[in-house]
Order: sequence, then C-alpha cells, then structure tokens
Amino acid sequence: MTLQNLLGISLDAIKIDPAHITQLLAAADRNMGDAQLQGLSDENRFDAAYKAIMQLSMLALHANGYRVLTSRPGHHLTAIQALPLTVQWPAEKVWPLDALRKQRNLADYSGDLVPPSTVAACIENARALRQHVVAWLESNKPDLITIQNQT
Repeated sequence: MTLQNLLGISLDAIKIDPAHITQLLAAADRNMGDAQLQGLSDENRFDAAYKAIMQLSMLALHANGYRVLTSRPGHHLTAIQALPLTVQWPAEKVWPLDALRKQRNLADYSGDLVPPSTVAACIENARALRQHVVAWLESNKPDLITIQNQT
C-alpha cells in the first residue's frame, strides 16, 4: 500500500503548509500537558493523550501532502495505519496505537471506564510518537517545523 493508492478513498492531496504543521505540533503538546493533569479523570486524561496521538498522526500526513477524508468512516484508523508510510513509524508500534483507538471508542461511545494503566500507556505512546515525528521532520523536512519544547 502507498499513500497515493488511498487518494480519493480515504485520503485527499493537500498543499503542505509549514504553519499548519507547527500548529498541529503545538496542539499535540497542549493535549499531552493536559493528559498529565492529575486533577482530571482518567477518561479525560486518556482522551487528551489520544487526541495528541491523532494530531501527530494528522501532522505526519500533512507533512507528506495528504489529509484524511473525515467524511468517510475510519479516518482515525487510516491516520494511525499510515504512520509507517508517512514518518517510518515501526509497523509493530501501530498495533498499540490501534488498541488505544479502540479503547477510545469504548470510552466515548459506551461510557467504559479507562484504567490508570491504559492512561499511562496512552501518554507514553503519545510521547514516543511525538519524539519520533519531530526527529523525522528534523531529518526529512526541516523546513516544515519550528521545534517547540514539550510540556
């Protein structure tokens, strides 16, 4: 599979915008900061960390000139599964992100509680993905990023 194969099915081609890349990274950083607020419920902390993962996944697509078609079902899955193609995220690390996506669906649509261990896993995966995405940008598309300190 290539990103080009997904055009019109689950992806759309876009013009790469460095300001949008910076904006998505800043949003992911804010959500990662929120995920660490101990006063929030586990569900809200998890949601914030998961949101950071999605923003980083969208950033990876945008940096390559694509965006998911949000009008189609499965856009979260598409963004996560594209990570090996967009930023060379190891394929074996996609499965934990997909498990977090499924947990997010259960929490959002069924009201399931999120255990503290899952919150910690989501935060750790978000941190690892951020580090990987920033390193990939620095190596492959340095003109697209203004590095910001992670909160």
